[in-house]
Amino acid sequence: MPEKLQTLLDEIRGCQLCVNDMKRPPRPVVQAAETARILIVGQAPGNLVFESGRPFTDPSGDRLRAWLGIDETAFYDPRQVAIVPMGFCFPGYDDKGGDLPPMRRCAETWRERLLKHLTKIQLTVVIGSYAQRWHLGDRREKTLTATVAKWRDFLSDGLIVTPHPSWRNTGWLKRNPWFETDVLPVLRTHVQAALS
Repeated sequence: MPEKLQTLLDEIRGCQLCVNDMKRPPRPVVQAAETARILIVGQAPGNLVFESGRPFTDPSGDRLRAWLGIDETAFYDPRQVAIVPMGFCFPGYDDKGGDLPPMRRCAETWRERLLKHLTKIQLTVVIGSYAQRWHLGDRREKTLTATVAKWRDFLSDGLIVTPHPSWRNTGWLKRNPWFETDVLPVLRTHVQAALS
């Protein structure tokens, strides 16, 4: 008998696989429904998302919603937008205060099973290098900048690649103004097409 999406989401939200590998208790954050037409793929929840239990409830989320050209109502409607990061739990901080990479076990355990349910996706927004590694494979360039610069190459597959919308990437955005002038208008057009 096929696995039901709600059963799988309940299992993911109760996951404790990495309980001994993280400083904080696991709190998986995911949003999905079988009717979703847009898939947002980031790396892993940050501290504020860990606290809220809701994806992108931080300044990165504000910037991402501006990039997409949608409001919170549409963004947080799982019937329209699935948010499936590479890791579902906040992995903690490294020695420099940055977020640690997503726990690999998470994608290895859950990702394929979950994505099989999302058959109505028309647009996948692939955010940052961890998501790009998974979704692009050997089509990814050596650097995030070079990969994002090839964004047109992935459009026919229903993918748009972006940097992470974190404040840490403000300098990157200033050095690469083509992202705002060239990529974002196309991203917004594809978002509106998927939601209409």
